[in-house]
Formats: sequence, C-alpha cells, structure tokens
Amino acid sequence: MSFSRQSALNDRHRALGSDLSTAWNDMPIPQNYSTNPYDETEAVRNRAGLFDVSGLRLVNVSGPDAQAFLNHLLTTDISKTKAGDSHISNIVNANGGLIDDVLVYVDGPDQFRVSHGGGSFEEAAEAAKGGFNVKVERDNDVHILSLQGPLALETLAPHTPMDLAGLGYFRHQKTTLFGKPVSLARGGYSAERGYEVFCSAADAPFLWDSILKAGKDAGIVPASWSCLDIIRVEGGLLFFPFDMTNEDTTPWEVRADWTIDLSKPAFVGKDALAAKKGKERSFIAGVEVEAGKAIEPGSKITANGEQVGVVCSSTFSQHLMKSLVMAQIKPEFTKLGTELTLHDDKNYTGTVVRMPFYDPMRLRTHPQSERA
Repeated sequence: MSFSRQSALNDRHRALGSDLSTAWNDMPIPQNYSTNPYDETEAVRNRAGLFDVSGLRLVNVSGPDAQAFLNHLLTTDISKTKAGDSHISNIVNANGGLIDDVLVYVDGPDQFRVSHGGGSFEEAAEAAKGGFNVKVERDNDVHILSLQGPLALETLAPHTPMDLAGLGYFRHQKTTLFGKPVSLARGGYSAERGYEVFCSAADAPFLWDSILKAGKDAGIVPASWSCLDIIRVEGGLLFFPFDMTNEDTTPWEVRADWTIDLSKPAFVGKDALAAKKGKERSFIAGVEVEAGKAIEPGSKITANGEQVGVVCSSTFSQHLMKSLVMAQIKPEFTKLGTELTLHDDKNYTGTVVRMPFYDPMRLRTHPQSERA
C-alpha cells in the first residue's frame, strides 16, 4: 500500500514484528509487535515504554497575526499562554460541533506548532487564513518519540544538558538529546509521567536506538499502538473522533468545559457553544463491565429497556483486571453507581464509575509536590 507519509523508523518496527498494515493520518503505524501488548503495558506502568507517534500531524503557524489567527479557530484563549507552554484546545464548527482536538506548542508570541490527529484543523485553517497575516505550513519531517513511564525521567535526564527534572507538566524546551537537536515536551497519552522527543526524520533512528539502549538494563521496551490504546483508555484519555459519537458533539458533552473560554472575543462556534451550554444530550462517562473481554465500540447501552448510550472506546485492562468502557450516555444515567446493560455478543452488566479508571487523582502525571 502507498502512503504519502512514512516513518523513518519503519525498519525498526518491522524488526520488532510489525507488518505496518495499519495506517493513521496517511502513515503506516506499528499497531502490534511480536510482543504482547499487555506485557508492553506492564512495562509502561512499572518502567517505561517507547512509542513512535510520528503519525500525529505537526503544523507550523507563524507570522504577525499567528496568535490572533489561532484565537479565531480555538475554543481556548491562546493569548494567555507564554513561550514554552504546551496548550490543549479544541476546534468546533459554526454549530459548536467538535471537528478536532489539538495540542499547541507555544514557541514565541508569533511562533506556534500545532499537533493534531485525525480531525480537520488544517481544513479549518486553510479556510480562515485569508483574513490574517499568517503562514500555515505542515511539517512532514518532524518525528515524535514518546517515552512514557515512571523511569522516563531517569532514562533521558543524563543524556541532555537541560534540567529535565525541572521541566513542568505540559511545558517544552529546545535542547539536545544524545547530542542531537530536539524539542523535549513533558506530556503524553499514557496516564504516566512521560516525555515526547521532537526530532528530524534523519535523527529519529539514532535517537530511537539510543533511548532503548540507555533503558535496556532497566527493562524499557518498544511499545505498540495497541498498548497505547490500552493505557489511554485506562487513563480516561479521549481520542478524536472515536469518543465523539455525533458530528455535532460539543466539548460540553465530552466534559471539556475547561477548553472553552467564552470570555474571549468572537471565535468560530462561540455563539453556538454558549447557546448549547446546559443542553447536553449526553456526557462521556466511565463504565466498569462484568466481562472478561473488551466490549465492542458502537455497542448499545440500555437502562430499563431504553437505549441511553453507546460505547465509544473500550479495553480489557489486565493491569486493573477489569473491562473498561468510555461511553456517551444520557445525563440522567451518568450518576456514579448507576447500573446499565451493554449489548455486545450477549448482554453484560455495567456500572458507572469515576474516570479516569487508573490513577483518578492523576498523581502519576502531575505529582502533588509539583502542584501550586
């Protein structure tokens, strides 16, 4: 199969057993290795795992109007950020429906990098940029290596001159790693402390090999996208568009209220979001299911014979020994302890529980000692 984007790490992935038959954002990804994803998950939870997440799209936004341009598109207020911030936001259409979620890396007052997945940020940017003095350019060279787990810091810190331990949660900084120019960001998609390494395609194989060599004695391993899906569901982390079941799902309905700043001047979808606040048709909710397997996404959820929701993302967590579901459920059925029926190959009983399922206080990613 032919794809317009290729990871410089494809040979590494094939050597680890991936057939690269799965693609995302027009790039083949290592959905599975010859190792068991549950063994990889155990490594991430107790040591660390190294992921190739270069399938994300990186877009450089620069110019005198870069900040105003992003504020026109984003639901958050980018003017409140400072250089070195990593800023989570959403993009909605004129009807307030989610069309993408993004992570904005703030490099300066007129220099930004926007990371996004399978949504429509680039289409929205193309439609809007004519009214602004701004340059919007996809960067297909950048590769992203993500080291996630409790040993990530001690694995990387000896090999960079920066104070990696002092890098705050959702902060980033340009530096070198193993002598190569990189940007290091603290974050990830694992519900663990982790770091993302942004590098060139030319340097990616060397850095991949160097990180694994540095962590080998500690039991750090390459980890597949199947592992990534397990740990992100355990951590209650949403994935666009799978956890937004309707084209007009609003940020309110995925409990992303914190990404909406209705106090800032007009932005795309502001009026619709203001009008729909308090009128949510469903909410994302966590459900523990009495099943020894993952429930199929798209499965119906009922209460008293009435459909009240649908399964969005799911996994069977060997770490927690539970079948976990993230679902869109009618608000009146999202109270903790509510019993529901999930319809897959047979009917299963589920109970609404607190999300995230793993580390509900998020102390793994954001220790109490670092909080203001």
